[in-house]
Amino acid sequence: MNENALHLSWAIALVATLGSLYFSEVKGYLPCKLCWYQRILMYPQVFLLGIAAVRKQLSIYVYVLPMTVLGAGISTYHYLMEKTDWFPSNSFSCGIVPCDAEYINWFGFVTIPFLALVAFVLISLLHIALWRIQRGGKAD
Repeated sequence: MNENALHLSWAIALVATLGSLYFSEVKGYLPCKLCWYQRILMYPQVFLLGIAAVRKQLSIYVYVLPMTVLGAGISTYHYLMEKTDWFPSNSFSCGIVPCDAEYINWFGFVTIPFLALVAFVLISLLHIALWRIQRGGKAD
């Protein structure tokens, strides 16, 4: 479980990073400010988790969990801004690209912030399990 969780979380971070680069560099979708904040929190994890997986450093959760929890919060806010009227659109202050613009909308609910949210939540769950293992609890 330990090493698999490190490798799996690294793979999730890598796919999320490559996916965001694909959307911006290949498809030409300009990221909004909230997308940039999510990138800032995801991109370094590719390196952190890759090094931790090679060195078998289970305690990397100390560094990863704060970034993934914050990233999940930003992704949730961004997704709710796109899909609901709960938060007013701040497109006037979001820069060139409005934060409520949907470049993709697969199956009626999968957008770029949703994909980021899934990645942040999966990495968080894996590292919470590692944390529990390190503290002597069961991972279930």
